[in-house]
Amino acid sequence: MKKSKVTSIDVARHAGVSQSAVSRAFSRTPTQSGVSPETKKRILKSADELGYRPNAIARSLITQRSNIVALLFSYLDNQFYALALEKLCIELQKIGFHALVFMMPSTDEGVEDTVSQLLEYQVDGIITASVELSSTLVKFCSQRDIPVVMFNRFQEHDGIASVTTDNVAGGRMAARHLLKTGHQHIALLSGWERSSTSRDRKFGFEAELRESDRNLFAHEVGHFDLDRTGAAIRKMFGGSKETHPDALFVANDYMAIEAISILRSELNISIPNDLSVIGFDDIPMASMPEFSLTTLRQPVNNMVANAVRQINELVRGKTIEVENIALAPKLIERNTVQSRN
Repeated sequence: MKKSKVTSIDVARHAGVSQSAVSRAFSRTPTQSGVSPETKKRILKSADELGYRPNAIARSLITQRSNIVALLFSYLDNQFYALALEKLCIELQKIGFHALVFMMPSTDEGVEDTVSQLLEYQVDGIITASVELSSTLVKFCSQRDIPVVMFNRFQEHDGIASVTTDNVAGGRMAARHLLKTGHQHIALLSGWERSSTSRDRKFGFEAELRESDRNLFAHEVGHFDLDRTGAAIRKMFGGSKETHPDALFVANDYMAIEAISILRSELNISIPNDLSVIGFDDIPMASMPEFSLTTLRQPVNNMVANAVRQINELVRGKTIEVENIALAPKLIERNTVQSRN
């Protein structure tokens, strides 16, 4: 015979308290109407003796909240996003949310269908990373009071919060560093051209060059993809050495490390003697001795903290104001940039 489940009513009777006291004792979001430490201890002891476990699904039917936040990622092979995912999950759990991870298309095609599917899980909020949202989808979420926070992306939609690094400033810092170190033929390898990160980094980089009366010596698109990065590098460095750039800014470390590997092993180009390279993100692999990549560091811990704070405040109704936060990057000087002065 199947054993009947122990309910919160059973625990309340065993502990000599009300059912609402049991609910408050197991709540992940304490309120002013919580229970005393002594009462909570008695409730937990009774629950343990009876073998009771709270039913999150049943609680969500009562509270009209699932305490689930959907995390949207398009790829995790880039260490930056794998690290961000881990940190987002940990920080959400600390404040009583569960993360539901969805892998999205790497471009904006098909995003709408996937988001429509995830809404069937009655998520309380959405944090998007490396994913662009259409205006139709933004409106769809807004009409259903589902807050959205964009992580490492920015879109000019009313009601959409975001947390990014100041990518324009980061692009300027990369150009400034290469100019200061005496480089003359400065090239760019950008990412997916419709992403705000690549677009803003490119904008800042070119703006800083123009203000020093320089133009890009060469430009290719790696699309944040290793195969396309390889093709772009072979094209940029396929001619004679006299036509090669002497410096290269790559829109993220993921592509920069692939570029360095191909330049060294396949094209016999010495880094940094023949070519200086600077990346963006400061992923863990960037500091490894075989790369020692000069890069712009994104403050990932601060970005995660702000994204989680915003989604929590929006879901809990603590604020209706959305913020678009752009945090300062930091230049990390290692061994892939050599002075030409």
